[in-house]
Amino acid sequence: MAKISTKTKLVKKKVAALVVKKLAKTKAIKPAKKTGGTQKVSAAAGKRLNANSVVMEFILIPAGKFKMARGGKYPESSRVSVTLTQSFGLGKYEVTQGQWKSVMGTEPWDGKSEVKADKDCPATYVSWDDATEFCEKLTAIERKAGKLKADEEYRLPTEAEWEYACRAGTTTAFSFGDDEKQLGDYAWFRGNADDVGEKYAHKVGMKKPNPWGLYDMHGNAAEWCLDSYEDELYPCAAAYKDVDYIHIAVDFSTDPVGREGEIRVFRGGCWGDYPGSCRSASASMDVLSGDPNQLGFRVARSQSVQ
Repeated sequence: MAKISTKTKLVKKKVAALVVKKLAKTKAIKPAKKTGGTQKVSAAAGKRLNANSVVMEFILIPAGKFKMARGGKYPESSRVSVTLTQSFGLGKYEVTQGQWKSVMGTEPWDGKSEVKADKDCPATYVSWDDATEFCEKLTAIERKAGKLKADEEYRLPTEAEWEYACRAGTTTAFSFGDDEKQLGDYAWFRGNADDVGEKYAHKVGMKKPNPWGLYDMHGNAAEWCLDSYEDELYPCAAAYKDVDYIHIAVDFSTDPVGREGEIRVFRGGCWGDYPGSCRSASASMDVLSGDPNQLGFRVARSQSVQ
């Protein structure tokens, strides 16, 4: 067998080194570790889903785990591990006046103060009962059109689903970080809406989206969630002493949802809120029939929540 010269060995070493270097720049390279401001999520997060018959766009929210802040505390000092076992679609935008009218045929904001009539503005002055009825009617329309399976539905997102989607894999105060000075780039809130005399919810999608492509999660209109408001976790629910509130024990570890009671959760902050109320963890509540001008909603599309 012929001997390999020293020069040939050096050439082979250089070629091998170049191959290793090239692989490191492509798929062979290991991804950088996540920072403290993020948590591991599915690569499918943020995928756009087909729009429905009322031109409502949806974003895929994958099943996963996250740390949910309880009670809307500021700063968040109490968190619980939550697992969402089912993926779901969530409206890319808040439900607009145009979409509401196409399904419900009404204008609950008509003639009310601090509202701008525009088909692309969020539908406000909407009660929890009304928002739930909208979802039920939309479900019926889509099933009749053959665009929705029998075990699927449109509904309000649960509080856990809402926060999980808002955070989009982050653990910071806002989905964009902890610096509230950046809030104006992502949301309509008291600092850029109410204080300049524009006292109403603005057109959806005018600000930057969160990492999963959801718009107006930190402001514009506050958003109804499916859940009842747990008095054990939210002490301010005691303010509604004249309401027949039913406390329901909820397992907050897996797919949490409270379905009973006359007090319901809303999330997301609004155009009239200060930054602290626009955080990913911020939560508040109102009675089922409440329809303040700052309240709207966005729709989830999923298998039925039992």
